[in-house]
Amino acid sequence: MLESPTALAGQVFGLAALLLCIAAFASKQDERLLVLLISANVAFALQFLFLQSWTAAALTVLVIARIALARRYPGSKAVMAGVLAASGVAALATWQGWADLPAVVAMVLGTVGMFLLRGIPMRVMLGLAAVAWLFSHLLAGAVGGSLAEALVVITNVITIWRLLRAKRRYPEAFEGAAS
Repeated sequence: MLESPTALAGQVFGLAALLLCIAAFASKQDERLLVLLISANVAFALQFLFLQSWTAAALTVLVIARIALARRYPGSKAVMAGVLAASGVAALATWQGWADLPAVVAMVLGTVGMFLLRGIPMRVMLGLAAVAWLFSHLLAGAVGGSLAEALVVITNVITIWRLLRAKRRYPEAFEGAAS
């Protein structure tokens, strides 16, 4: 796993991404969360580059753009289609084999979730995307990235559980809201 300096660099960036994810999920401020998640994705992209997982690297760069676009154009099927088309082009240009499939699945699930869903359905879709990213990290041999995605999955499950519990306790607060 650490047979070269580039593999070591990949692991270092993966661990940096893990720390950024922990800081992001600990944040109570949405803007800080967003900045930290973008920073974590920069580290993930560098991790995948150093580990020579080209499709995952390219799609992770597009994740950064997707986060910004989904916030600016929520619900826009046209912008979502553009992100998916760019992802398809990037995947075709960098495809090395079936080990690249989890990154593609993660990108599609995350994109649909971020643009079209809100509340619990969005978190379920993003949780499934995180599971696919976890497989991508595992296939690339990324220790920090794998731990970070496992953290995302666990945090997402806890948040969904908390939202479901709150919805049962205070249904009037969820009336008219997408959940």
